[in-house]
Amino acid sequence: MVQSVSLEQLRKDAVDIFHNGFACSESVIYSIRKNFELDMSDDAFAMSTGFPWGLGGAGCLCGAVAGGTMCIGYVFGRRKPGEPAGECHKLIAPYGDRNSPERKSFCTELVEFAVTEAAKIIAREKGIKAE
Repeated sequence: MVQSVSLEQLRKDAVDIFHNGFACSESVIYSIRKNFELDMSDDAFAMSTGFPWGLGGAGCLCGAVAGGTMCIGYVFGRRKPGEPAGECHKLIAPYGDRNSPERKSFCTELVEFAVTEAAKIIAREKGIKAE
């Protein structure tokens, strides 16, 4: 994992790929993986494909927020049954509160928001400089 990450580059990468074939959740995961240099399989994109447009178009959950949550879970989540998940839950709770109905109508802005907030959480908790 890197020692420093540019939030501007993170946003740019997420929006660029969002406008070139990936949906919101996939774009957030792509940018986090690229900019933090995470050893994450392309399977993560496939796993997130159902999230965009509110769980496949149902409007239930913001795909960008879901993608960011997946990245935070990837970095801080448990790997084995029975391991505590509380720390990961604490990190995600305030992030999810920012998913207001007004933001859902602005997908590009929400992708920028989600990738930035997920990156800030990962950087802060891992002691990585994010500017």
